[in-house]
Amino acid sequence: MTTTDVNTAFADEKARQIDAARNRERMFQDRIDRGEIRLLGGDRYEVLTGWDRGETFTVSRNAQGQIDAILANHGLDQRADGTIALYASSPAWHGLGQIIPGGVTDIDTVLREGGLDFTVTTVPALYQWDGALREHPDQFHTVREDTGAALGAVGRRYQPIQNRQGFEFLQELVGRFDVVWESAGVIRGGRRVFISIRLPQTVTVDAEGINDTVVPYVAVMNDHSGQGQFQCVVTPWRPVCANTERLAVRDAVTRWAVRHTAGATNQIKEARRTLGLSVQYFDQFASEETALARTDISLHDFHKTIADLWPLDEDASKRTRTNHAARVSALDEVFATETERVGRTAYAAERAITGYLDHVAPRRPGQSMTQEIVRATAALEGSDDDMKSKAHRRLMLLTRA
Repeated sequence: MTTTDVNTAFADEKARQIDAARNRERMFQDRIDRGEIRLLGGDRYEVLTGWDRGETFTVSRNAQGQIDAILANHGLDQRADGTIALYASSPAWHGLGQIIPGGVTDIDTVLREGGLDFTVTTVPALYQWDGALREHPDQFHTVREDTGAALGAVGRRYQPIQNRQGFEFLQELVGRFDVVWESAGVIRGGRRVFISIRLPQTVTVDAEGINDTVVPYVAVMNDHSGQGQFQCVVTPWRPVCANTERLAVRDAVTRWAVRHTAGATNQIKEARRTLGLSVQYFDQFASEETALARTDISLHDFHKTIADLWPLDEDASKRTRTNHAARVSALDEVFATETERVGRTAYAAERAITGYLDHVAPRRPGQSMTQEIVRATAALEGSDDDMKSKAHRRLMLLTRA
């Protein structure tokens, strides 16, 4: 009886595997037929639509020629065991890393699963002169103590802020409110690490009108390269289109930072003040965004805003003019999509600009990161925050006209 049960179970499992393989093949081919992905050559493909536009991936197949795995060319840091240094509470970054559905509340689990459980030390900078190795008295290198990898060059006063001591102040917030660690990961070989939590209450823009939802996050980033600070930022995120709506609003703190020095640990404790002020930020954010949502805008005004953000000189080259025209066309397309949902308003204009910067504007992948990861990293690090804030200020003027 037991043998029959085992054989039956094996046959059922095999049938399920075959059905899953067939479904995977069919779904993959459907994406090709819809023009969402295209073959580059061999087993390499490129994504043509959506958030992952420009991302490439490799398909591995088994002996029967069926899809065995889809491997994204991600550029994220890999640990010694080959796993990706990323923790997430929901599938993201192509489903890479350690996904724990629903998330966890323990910081040590997050640091371990996200690959952040390493420490950084400084070692003297050496140079060779006249056949002898000499030590530079005022220069040091930051080095990962788990791998020995050099992360950057720093001065004598630099003191590493270790990942755990930098992030543990958020544990109090996790324990006090019904929130979990949202994501954590390592980029650029450990030169920069990040961790984020989602705040418990969502933000509503124009509740009586478009009723748009924005999700509030707090992201903390630690830099070990010597080129950046330890910083905490409040990050509004718009789920409907994955826009990072991080921009400055009136009388509200959006970012707090501290340099890597001897007093940094005590200063980090002051970050709690930033978390308290984040509530004020999101209240003001909702107020200003609602004002934009209730302000009609003409296509002419939208183009004037674009011209302020990306001015075109009268003596610009033909290539520059071509690129400018392509940018305006892309922005018009995103604006048209937004107006269908929220009307032709200043709010739609701002969403078009943030959406363009997050998902459409050309990015150079470089040698170690694909375009998709470059985009995600730019959003995380706030590369376009100043541009988004400038657009916001420009459009807010229309609400007072």
